[in-house]
Amino acid sequence: MENQQKQFIATIVVLSILISSVFGFLAGSFAFSRLAQKAGSQQAGRGNFNTTQQEGVVKVVKDVSPAVVSVIATKDLPIIEQQFQDVNPFGDLFPFHIQIPQFQQKGTQKQEVGGGTGFIISADGLILTNKHVVDIDGAEYTVLTNDGQKYPAKVLAKDPVQDVAVLKIDKNNLPVVKLGDSGKIDIGQTAIAIGNALGEFRNTVSVGVVSGLQRSISAASGSGTENLEDLIQTDAAVNPGNSGGPLLNLNGEVIGVNVAMASGAQSIAFALPINLAKKDIEQVKKFGKISYPFLGIRYTIIDQALKGKNNLPVDSGALIVKGSNDNEPAIVTGSPADKAGLKENDIILEADGQKIDKDHPLAKIVEGHNVGDTITLKVLSNGKEKEVKVVLGER
Repeated sequence: MENQQKQFIATIVVLSILISSVFGFLAGSFAFSRLAQKAGSQQAGRGNFNTTQQEGVVKVVKDVSPAVVSVIATKDLPIIEQQFQDVNPFGDLFPFHIQIPQFQQKGTQKQEVGGGTGFIISADGLILTNKHVVDIDGAEYTVLTNDGQKYPAKVLAKDPVQDVAVLKIDKNNLPVVKLGDSGKIDIGQTAIAIGNALGEFRNTVSVGVVSGLQRSISAASGSGTENLEDLIQTDAAVNPGNSGGPLLNLNGEVIGVNVAMASGAQSIAFALPINLAKKDIEQVKKFGKISYPFLGIRYTIIDQALKGKNNLPVDSGALIVKGSNDNEPAIVTGSPADKAGLKENDIILEADGQKIDKDHPLAKIVEGHNVGDTITLKVLSNGKEKEVKVVLGER
């Protein structure tokens, strides 16, 4: 009886060890499987991030490219032929002949003289591009769409301040771009440029990041040098011919208009924020032109140095002064400022309640209005402050 009990107890112990081993093995296997699955998910997650970003760029390019166009400028240029005339300068004295080249015009021929990029902003054929792309005297313009179709283009309007122009082609039901909000751009975010690189390679795509904001540059164009402000800087490659093309975010929205590149540098390009062009687009749609409000004064911003030099009573504001030449008056005759009674050496302290200083220049405040708006100025004149209301004209 006692032996049977011992055998029974031994059997129970063995069975317990076996069962514990089996459950331990199963639990360990399950835990290892879960850890491996989690690690695999994390690995896949990292891979999916890169894949997702790449897929996002590809999708943006596919969606937007049909609305990106090439703009080609052509002119009738003379065809010059060179001929040689056999001449004996010594007459009958010496049998010596020379050939003198002569040039004759044999008609004219249309030749390409420039070009750039644009993008379609309305289904009925409105196209946004740079002003310098369509600023060639006597040129005609043709738009080449992504599907290879050519359309004659009319220049509807050129912005007198920004490097922006609006074209029109006679075509409906066109693909259009989506306009984003350039006020929400962050440095480091992905930027995609599409354009007619070098005027030869249509819909060339480059990808980079927004590398700077609120840049100011002097850009050379066919009509001279233009000062551009509040630009987006990007390292997405931009080449001659990209001018006027879209700079896009990963949502496929246009955040800028490619306008210039830094010569002598690598991967430094600039784009006009799309918010600056939105007002132009709306004006062209409503009125068929781009108009800018006009005050009619020449001024300089007051700072501590100017205050001390001219013994001024304030260290901020816009001092109304004439230019260095006789044809640069302080107040334009007949202008809104002239009609409102502003005078040379008056100081404009505020405009619509906004203090005037180097960070808030008067010109920027005026440009934020429309032609016909009334702007309220706080003016210091002959030592006394007064309020002046001015109805803005058109530049």
